[in-house]
Amino acid sequence: MKKDLPACPVETALSLMGDRWKMLIVRDLLTGTKRFGELKKSLTGISQKVLTQHLRAMEESGLVNRKVYAEVPPRVEYSLTEMGCSLRIIHDAMWQWGEEYKKALET
Repeated sequence: MKKDLPACPVETALSLMGDRWKMLIVRDLLTGTKRFGELKKSLTGISQKVLTQHLRAMEESGLVNRKVYAEVPPRVEYSLTEMGCSLRIIHDAMWQWGEEYKKALET
């Protein structure tokens, strides 16, 4: 997979996380393991198809773990990998910037 990544590190980050939904999935998984339904409910406006596509892409990229339990009905849980957890600093920086931006608009 490494050979398929762009040469520019910023472009690499954007290719992996440049979608609005992916950062929101990270936001939700930073608080702990979630089931598909919990993620779907939290991400207002996302379709089941798009959520599935993003979770698969993030799993393929090594950012998300997918654990399937051999139960009826099947239970699937998602969590961040160690690499996925390293996105916390980006999430926190975006949170802070968003707060400052909203405050600036109020003045």
